[in-house]
Amino acid sequence: MENLVLQKDQFPDFIKGLTSNHIVYGPVKEDGFSLFKNIKEAGELNLKYLLTRVSPKSLIFKQTETLFKFTPGRKGSVSSSEIYDEKSIIFAIRPCDARSFKILDPVFNGDFEDPFYISKRENTILIGLTCNKPERNCFCTSFDDSPGSTENVDILFTDLDNRFYIEVVTEKGKNLIEPMSKLLAKSSSDEEEAKKIIVNSSVETISREMNLKGIVPKLDGMFDHELWFNTALKCIGCGICTFLCPTCHCFDMQDESTLREGARIRVWDSCMYPEYTHHASGHNPRPSRMNRVRNRVYHKFSYFPKNEDVTACTGCGRCIDFCPVNIDIIDLIEKVEVLAK
Repeated sequence: MENLVLQKDQFPDFIKGLTSNHIVYGPVKEDGFSLFKNIKEAGELNLKYLLTRVSPKSLIFKQTETLFKFTPGRKGSVSSSEIYDEKSIIFAIRPCDARSFKILDPVFNGDFEDPFYISKRENTILIGLTCNKPERNCFCTSFDDSPGSTENVDILFTDLDNRFYIEVVTEKGKNLIEPMSKLLAKSSSDEEEAKKIIVNSSVETISREMNLKGIVPKLDGMFDHELWFNTALKCIGCGICTFLCPTCHCFDMQDESTLREGARIRVWDSCMYPEYTHHASGHNPRPSRMNRVRNRVYHKFSYFPKNEDVTACTGCGRCIDFCPVNIDIIDLIEKVEVLAK
Protein backbone atom coordinates (compact mmCIF):
# COMPACT_ATOMS: atom_id res chain seq x y z
CA MET A 1 0.00 0.00 0.00
CA GLU A 2 1.19 3.53 -0.66
CA ASN A 3 2.10 6.07 2.00
CA LEU A 4 0.52 9.51 2.01
CA VAL A 5 0.68 12.93 3.65
CA LEU A 6 -2.15 15.07 5.03
CA GLN A 7 -1.44 18.71 5.83
CA LYS A 8 -2.95 19.72 9.16
CA ASP A 9 -4.95 22.56 7.64
CA GLN A 10 -6.79 19.84 5.65
CA PHE A 11 -7.40 17.69 8.72
CA PRO A 12 -10.88 19.09 9.57
CA ASP A 13 -12.07 18.25 6.06
CA PHE A 14 -10.59 14.78 6.37
CA ILE A 15 -12.50 14.13 9.60
CA LYS A 16 -15.64 15.54 8.00
CA GLY A 17 -15.19 13.01 5.20
CA LEU A 18 -14.91 10.16 7.71
CA THR A 19 -18.02 11.19 9.63
CA SER A 20 -20.11 11.49 6.46
CA ASN A 21 -20.41 7.70 6.13
CA HIS A 22 -19.21 6.29 9.46
CA ILE A 23 -19.68 6.65 13.17
CA VAL A 24 -16.29 7.96 14.29
CA TYR A 25 -14.93 7.44 17.81
CA GLY A 26 -11.90 9.41 18.88
CA PRO A 27 -10.05 10.50 22.05
CA VAL A 28 -11.81 13.39 23.77
CA LYS A 29 -10.63 15.16 26.92
CA GLU A 30 -13.25 15.16 29.64
CA ASP A 31 -12.97 15.81 33.40
CA GLY A 32 -9.17 15.82 33.27
CA PHE A 33 -8.62 12.59 31.33
CA SER A 34 -9.26 11.22 27.85
CA LEU A 35 -11.84 8.71 26.67
CA PHE A 36 -13.13 7.53 23.30
CA LYS A 37 -16.40 9.19 22.32
CA ASN A 38 -18.46 9.65 19.19
CA ILE A 39 -17.11 12.77 17.48
CA LYS A 40 -18.54 14.91 14.70
CA GLU A 41 -15.66 17.27 13.93
CA ALA A 42 -11.88 17.53 14.29
CA GLY A 43 -12.05 20.18 17.01
CA GLU A 44 -13.40 17.65 19.48
CA LEU A 45 -10.32 15.41 19.25
CA ASN A 46 -7.50 15.42 21.78
CA LEU A 47 -4.54 14.04 19.82
CA LYS A 48 -2.06 14.98 22.55
CA TYR A 49 -3.29 12.14 24.73
CA LEU A 50 -1.21 9.01 25.27
CA LEU A 51 -3.78 6.51 26.56
CA THR A 52 -7.42 6.83 27.47
CA ARG A 53 -8.19 5.68 30.99
CA VAL A 54 -10.66 3.08 29.72
CA SER A 55 -9.36 1.26 26.67
CA PRO A 56 -11.22 1.34 23.33
CA LYS A 57 -11.97 -2.35 23.92
CA SER A 58 -15.23 -1.00 25.35
CA LEU A 59 -16.36 0.05 21.87
CA ILE A 60 -16.29 -3.53 20.55
CA PHE A 61 -16.82 -5.54 23.75
CA LYS A 62 -19.44 -3.40 25.46
CA GLN A 63 -19.33 -2.92 29.22
CA THR A 64 -23.10 -3.46 29.31
CA GLU A 65 -24.95 -5.13 26.45
CA THR A 66 -28.50 -6.49 26.10
CA LEU A 67 -28.46 -9.95 24.50
CA PHE A 68 -32.20 -10.54 24.29
CA LYS A 69 -35.51 -9.40 25.78
CA PHE A 70 -38.39 -11.53 27.01
CA THR A 71 -41.94 -11.42 28.31
CA PRO A 72 -42.96 -13.98 30.98
CA GLY A 73 -45.96 -16.27 31.15
CA ARG A 74 -47.49 -19.02 29.03
CA LYS A 75 -47.79 -16.60 26.13
CA GLY A 76 -44.35 -15.20 26.73
CA SER A 77 -41.85 -14.49 24.01
CA VAL A 78 -38.14 -13.99 23.46
CA SER A 79 -36.70 -11.46 21.04
CA SER A 80 -32.98 -11.24 20.27
CA SER A 81 -31.27 -7.88 20.21
CA GLU A 82 -30.36 -6.56 16.80
CA ILE A 83 -26.82 -7.32 15.70
CA TYR A 84 -24.79 -4.15 15.29
CA ASP A 85 -24.00 -3.56 11.62
CA GLU A 86 -23.27 0.17 11.47
CA LYS A 87 -19.96 1.17 9.92
CA SER A 88 -17.66 2.73 12.49
CA ILE A 89 -14.09 4.00 12.87
CA ILE A 90 -11.89 4.11 15.94
CA PHE A 91 -9.63 7.06 15.16
CA ALA A 92 -6.23 7.65 16.81
CA ILE A 93 -6.10 4.30 18.59
CA ARG A 94 -2.63 3.56 19.94
CA PRO A 95 -0.81 0.49 18.55
CA CYS A 96 -0.88 -1.31 21.92
CA ASP A 97 -4.66 -0.89 22.15
CA ALA A 98 -5.08 -2.04 18.55
CA ARG A 99 -3.09 -5.16 19.44
CA SER A 100 -5.61 -5.97 22.17
CA PHE A 101 -8.19 -6.94 19.55
CA LYS A 102 -5.78 -9.51 18.13
CA ILE A 103 -5.76 -11.05 21.61
CA LEU A 104 -9.53 -10.78 22.10
CA ASP A 105 -10.51 -12.14 18.67
CA PRO A 106 -9.94 -15.85 19.45
CA VAL A 107 -11.99 -15.49 22.65
CA PHE A 108 -15.11 -14.26 20.86
CA ASN A 109 -14.52 -15.89 17.47
CA GLY A 110 -13.28 -19.32 18.55
CA ASP A 111 -15.20 -22.50 19.33
CA PHE A 112 -18.24 -20.42 20.29
CA GLU A 113 -18.82 -17.41 18.04
CA ASP A 114 -20.17 -14.24 19.62
CA PRO A 115 -22.24 -12.43 16.96
CA PHE A 116 -22.33 -9.18 18.95
CA TYR A 117 -18.53 -8.89 19.15
CA ILE A 118 -17.86 -10.28 15.68
CA SER A 119 -20.26 -7.92 13.93
CA LYS A 120 -18.84 -4.82 15.62
CA ARG A 121 -15.28 -6.01 14.94
CA GLU A 122 -15.92 -6.65 11.25
CA ASN A 123 -17.69 -3.32 10.79
CA THR A 124 -15.02 -1.25 12.54
CA ILE A 125 -11.95 0.29 10.91
CA LEU A 126 -8.94 1.01 13.11
CA ILE A 127 -6.98 4.17 12.37
CA GLY A 128 -3.90 4.17 14.57
CA LEU A 129 -1.78 7.02 15.90
CA THR A 130 1.94 6.57 16.54
CA CYS A 131 3.08 7.28 20.11
CA ASN A 132 5.54 10.17 19.86
CA LYS A 133 6.16 10.28 23.63
CA PRO A 134 5.52 7.07 25.61
CA GLU A 135 5.15 7.38 29.38
CA ARG A 136 7.19 5.80 32.16
CA ASN A 137 5.09 2.65 32.53
CA CYS A 138 4.76 1.83 28.83
CA PHE A 139 6.38 -1.49 27.91
CA CYS A 140 4.83 -2.53 24.58
CA THR A 141 8.29 -3.39 23.20
CA SER A 142 8.41 -6.37 25.58
CA PHE A 143 5.85 -8.02 23.27
CA ASP A 144 7.71 -7.36 20.01
CA ASP A 145 5.41 -4.40 19.47
CA SER A 146 6.35 -0.82 18.64
CA PRO A 147 4.96 2.68 19.32
CA GLY A 148 4.66 3.01 15.53
CA SER A 149 3.51 -0.49 14.60
CA THR A 150 1.18 -0.93 11.63
CA GLU A 151 0.53 -4.61 12.39
CA ASN A 152 -2.96 -4.40 13.87
CA VAL A 153 -4.43 -1.27 12.27
CA ASP A 154 -5.97 -0.50 8.88
CA ILE A 155 -4.32 2.92 8.65
CA LEU A 156 -1.58 4.50 10.79
CA PHE A 157 -1.18 8.26 11.32
CA THR A 158 2.10 9.73 12.55
CA ASP A 159 2.20 13.37 13.70
CA LEU A 160 5.01 15.24 11.91
CA ASP A 161 4.26 18.68 13.42
CA ASN A 162 2.55 20.47 10.52
CA ARG A 163 1.36 17.33 8.73
CA PHE A 164 0.42 13.69 9.21
CA TYR A 165 2.33 10.84 7.64
CA ILE A 166 -0.23 8.20 6.69
CA GLU A 167 0.46 4.52 6.10
CA VAL A 168 -2.41 2.66 4.43
CA VAL A 169 -2.10 -0.93 5.64
CA THR A 170 -5.18 -2.91 4.55
CA GLU A 171 -7.76 -2.97 1.78
CA LYS A 172 -10.33 -1.69 4.27
CA GLY A 173 -8.08 1.28 4.92
CA LYS A 174 -7.49 1.88 1.22
CA ASN A 175 -11.20 1.82 0.41
CA LEU A 176 -11.91 4.23 3.26
CA ILE A 177 -9.34 6.78 2.24
CA GLU A 178 -9.84 6.76 -1.53
CA PRO A 179 -12.82 9.19 -1.58
CA MET A 180 -10.62 11.78 0.19
CA SER A 181 -7.66 11.45 -2.16
CA LYS A 182 -7.87 15.15 -3.13
CA LEU A 183 -6.87 16.08 0.41
CA LEU A 184 -3.81 13.82 0.34
CA ALA A 185 -0.43 13.82 -1.33
CA LYS A 186 2.11 11.09 -1.87
CA SER A 187 4.75 10.99 0.82
CA SER A 188 8.43 11.55 0.25
CA SER A 189 11.46 9.66 1.54
CA ASP A 190 12.04 12.56 3.96
CA GLU A 191 8.67 11.96 5.62
CA GLU A 192 9.29 8.25 5.81
CA GLU A 193 12.63 8.95 7.48
CA ALA A 194 10.96 11.42 9.87
CA LYS A 195 8.58 8.68 10.98
CA LYS A 196 11.46 6.29 11.58
CA ILE A 197 13.25 8.90 13.70
CA ILE A 198 10.11 9.44 15.82
CA VAL A 199 9.60 5.70 16.35
CA ASN A 200 13.27 5.10 17.20
CA SER A 201 13.16 7.98 19.69
CA SER A 202 9.97 6.58 21.25
CA VAL A 203 11.49 3.11 21.58
CA GLU A 204 14.54 4.60 23.31
CA THR A 205 12.20 6.44 25.70
CA ILE A 206 10.67 3.16 26.88
CA SER A 207 12.79 2.27 29.89
CA ARG A 208 10.77 -0.56 31.40
CA GLU A 209 10.89 -4.14 30.18
CA MET A 210 9.17 -7.39 31.04
CA ASN A 211 11.31 -10.47 30.53
CA LEU A 212 8.97 -13.22 29.36
CA LYS A 213 11.57 -15.82 28.41
CA GLY A 214 10.50 -19.14 29.88
CA ILE A 215 7.73 -17.51 31.91
CA VAL A 216 5.18 -20.31 31.33
CA PRO A 217 7.26 -23.19 32.78
CA LYS A 218 8.48 -20.92 35.56
CA LEU A 219 4.90 -20.17 36.60
CA ASP A 220 4.04 -23.87 36.35
CA GLY A 221 6.63 -24.55 39.02
CA MET A 222 5.51 -21.99 41.59
CA PHE A 223 1.73 -22.35 41.81
CA ASP A 224 1.86 -22.57 45.63
CA HIS A 225 4.68 -20.08 46.14
CA GLU A 226 4.43 -17.54 48.97
CA LEU A 227 4.76 -14.74 46.37
CA TRP A 228 1.02 -14.94 45.75
CA PHE A 229 0.20 -14.76 49.46
CA ASN A 230 2.49 -11.75 49.94
CA THR A 231 1.07 -9.92 46.93
CA ALA A 232 -2.49 -10.59 48.07
CA LEU A 233 -1.76 -8.93 51.42
CA LYS A 234 -1.34 -5.66 49.53
CA CYS A 235 -4.21 -6.07 47.05
CA ILE A 236 -7.59 -4.61 48.04
CA GLY A 237 -9.55 -6.50 45.36
CA CYS A 238 -10.97 -3.39 43.71
CA GLY A 239 -10.76 -4.81 40.17
CA ILE A 240 -9.32 -1.63 38.61
CA CYS A 241 -6.53 -3.64 36.96
CA THR A 242 -9.04 -5.82 35.12
CA PHE A 243 -11.59 -3.16 34.18
CA LEU A 244 -8.94 -0.89 32.65
CA CYS A 245 -7.05 -3.71 30.96
CA PRO A 246 -7.51 -3.81 27.16
CA THR A 247 -7.37 -7.63 27.08
CA CYS A 248 -9.39 -8.72 30.13
CA HIS A 249 -12.69 -10.17 28.92
CA CYS A 250 -14.51 -11.78 31.86
CA PHE A 251 -18.24 -11.14 31.91
CA ASP A 252 -21.40 -12.04 33.80
CA MET A 253 -24.95 -12.40 32.46
CA GLN A 254 -27.83 -11.08 34.51
CA ASP A 255 -31.59 -11.28 34.05
CA GLU A 256 -33.36 -8.04 34.88
CA SER A 257 -37.14 -8.00 34.82
CA THR A 258 -40.39 -6.42 35.89
CA LEU A 259 -43.77 -8.21 36.01
CA ARG A 260 -44.32 -7.53 32.31
CA GLU A 261 -40.90 -7.69 30.62
CA GLY A 262 -37.26 -8.51 31.13
CA ALA A 263 -33.87 -8.73 29.49
CA ARG A 264 -30.71 -10.76 29.70
CA ILE A 265 -27.78 -8.39 29.97
CA ARG A 266 -24.08 -9.08 29.66
CA VAL A 267 -21.84 -6.98 31.91
CA TRP A 268 -18.11 -6.91 32.50
CA ASP A 269 -16.94 -8.94 35.48
CA SER A 270 -13.59 -9.30 37.23
CA CYS A 271 -11.68 -12.34 38.44
CA MET A 272 -10.63 -10.18 41.39
CA TYR A 273 -14.12 -10.34 42.92
CA PRO A 274 -15.14 -13.12 45.34
CA GLU A 275 -18.47 -13.58 43.50
CA TYR A 276 -16.68 -14.39 40.25
CA THR A 277 -17.29 -18.04 39.19
CA HIS A 278 -19.35 -18.56 42.37
CA HIS A 279 -21.14 -21.86 41.71
CA ALA A 280 -24.85 -22.39 42.37
CA SER A 281 -23.95 -24.92 45.08
CA GLY A 282 -22.25 -22.12 47.02
CA HIS A 283 -18.74 -23.30 46.15
CA ASN A 284 -16.15 -20.76 45.04
CA PRO A 285 -13.05 -22.29 43.36
CA ARG A 286 -11.04 -19.18 44.28
CA PRO A 287 -12.18 -18.49 47.84
CA SER A 288 -9.32 -16.24 48.96
CA ARG A 289 -7.77 -13.10 47.53
CA MET A 290 -4.51 -15.01 47.06
CA ASN A 291 -6.30 -17.38 44.67
CA ARG A 292 -7.69 -14.47 42.70
CA VAL A 293 -4.41 -12.52 42.51
CA ARG A 294 -2.64 -15.65 41.32
CA ASN A 295 -5.35 -16.41 38.76
CA ARG A 296 -5.02 -12.97 37.16
CA VAL A 297 -1.30 -13.46 36.59
CA TYR A 298 -1.59 -17.09 35.46
CA HIS A 299 -4.40 -16.31 33.04
CA LYS A 300 -2.37 -13.66 31.23
CA PHE A 301 1.06 -15.24 31.33
CA SER A 302 0.42 -18.99 31.49
CA TYR A 303 -3.07 -20.15 30.51
CA PHE A 304 -3.58 -17.79 27.57
CA PRO A 305 -0.13 -18.45 26.04
CA LYS A 306 -0.77 -22.19 26.33
CA ASN A 307 -4.20 -21.98 24.72
CA GLU A 308 -3.73 -19.20 22.15
CA ASP A 309 0.05 -18.90 21.79
CA VAL A 310 0.03 -15.23 22.77
CA THR A 311 0.48 -13.38 26.07
CA ALA A 312 -2.70 -11.60 27.17
CA CYS A 313 -0.96 -8.30 27.85
CA THR A 314 -0.14 -5.37 25.55
CA GLY A 315 2.27 -3.44 27.77
CA CYS A 316 -0.01 -0.39 27.98
CA GLY A 317 0.77 0.11 31.69
CA ARG A 318 -2.75 1.08 32.77
CA CYS A 319 -2.85 -1.49 35.58
CA ILE A 320 0.37 -0.01 36.97
CA ASP A 321 -0.68 3.62 36.58
CA PHE A 322 -4.04 3.28 38.32
CA CYS A 323 -3.55 0.55 40.93
CA PRO A 324 -4.41 2.28 44.24
CA VAL A 325 -1.89 0.18 46.21
CA ASN A 326 0.91 0.30 43.59
CA ILE A 327 1.02 -3.36 42.59
CA ASP A 328 3.31 -3.39 39.56
CA ILE A 329 2.88 -6.27 37.09
CA ILE A 330 6.42 -5.80 35.76
CA ASP A 331 7.89 -6.08 39.25
CA LEU A 332 5.72 -9.12 39.90
CA ILE A 333 6.98 -10.93 36.80
CA GLU A 334 10.56 -9.97 37.74
CA LYS A 335 10.01 -11.67 41.11
CA VAL A 336 8.82 -14.78 39.30
CA GLU A 337 12.05 -14.71 37.30
CA VAL A 338 14.11 -14.56 40.49
CA LEU A 339 12.10 -16.95 42.65
CA ALA A 340 11.22 -19.66 40.13
CA LYS A 341 13.19 -22.88 40.55
